[in-house]
Amino acid sequence: MPDEYDSLLIVSFGGPEKPDDVMPFLENVTRGRNIPRERLLEVAEHYQQFGGVSPLNQQVRDLMSALKPALESAGVDLPMYWGNRNWHPMLADTLAQMKQDNRKHGLALVLSAYSSYSGCRQYREDIERARETVGTDAPTFDKIRVFYNHPDFIAANAALIGRSSGAFEGQEFQLVFTAHSIPMSMAESSHYALQLQETGRLIAEHLGIPPERWELVYQSRSGRPQDPWLEPDICDHLRNLAERGVRNVVVAPIGFLSDHIEVLFDLDEEARNVCHELGISMQRAQSVGTHPKFVQMLVELIEERLGMISTRRAVGRFEASHDICPIDCCPAPQRPPAKSAIDSASPR
Repeated sequence: MPDEYDSLLIVSFGGPEKPDDVMPFLENVTRGRNIPRERLLEVAEHYQQFGGVSPLNQQVRDLMSALKPALESAGVDLPMYWGNRNWHPMLADTLAQMKQDNRKHGLALVLSAYSSYSGCRQYREDIERARETVGTDAPTFDKIRVFYNHPDFIAANAALIGRSSGAFEGQEFQLVFTAHSIPMSMAESSHYALQLQETGRLIAEHLGIPPERWELVYQSRSGRPQDPWLEPDICDHLRNLAERGVRNVVVAPIGFLSDHIEVLFDLDEEARNVCHELGISMQRAQSVGTHPKFVQMLVELIEERLGMISTRRAVGRFEASHDICPIDCCPAPQRPPAKSAIDSASPR
């Protein structure tokens, strides 16, 4: 029923907003994993190149500013809240405010398009942990489905890639889709790689790009060097393209929803430097951010769960994803023993 939900909770990863936030933020991200401080300092240096500020929190604010009037225009009247997993506003603080505001049952919009432990289940676990912190009468939540194959998600990405590829008008280019790498142990227990491949296929089809002119690769790998993660890495792939004689590439970070530090550092700096060394001309497409089609899609997904519309739109080979995750969906991977862990923190 449309009145089943009394609030909308935007859930994001979080990021530091001043230099003094960086180390406490990284310690939050890596809590319980016994990460050497030298490694945290190495990752912290990425932030210092951007003034010690992650753009992610501001990007969430921008998205909320675009989403609020779009929801009002659609007749959706839900107070909007925002909580992060790893930095302020923290989920527990937000849920405490929601309890004070007498919110009972909310919709949780997790800013992640794909299924995996870190992209879905871990967010649900963090919400439950925050509820436990708040205690009796903490609001409950239902998570909005992943949307990797929603037609508006495809259209938004395609429009942004088309804008970037215009720089190569009349010239052939290779389209390179990127996403955050994850451990193989996590990938094998989810549909993450399959969904990314489908998103890439749908975007390329939308743009009329044949299969031989696009590929899916990964970035932002962390973890122990001896542990297998999804490959190939973007920089390795660029070197392979150069050997094949490719001279123009469009890099599209379809695994990300906004241009936060993993995009700015790993693509705009590291990948671009590799392209410069190889004599490759690189254009980087923007992530969906606040693209009107993306905002329109979020409104539709909310309307869908409110019962305001009966259609569940999806395109391609697979149906719309489930609303309620099965109990065995995207289980946590087995971690290596703490004494040997040298995982890195992923900047955002």
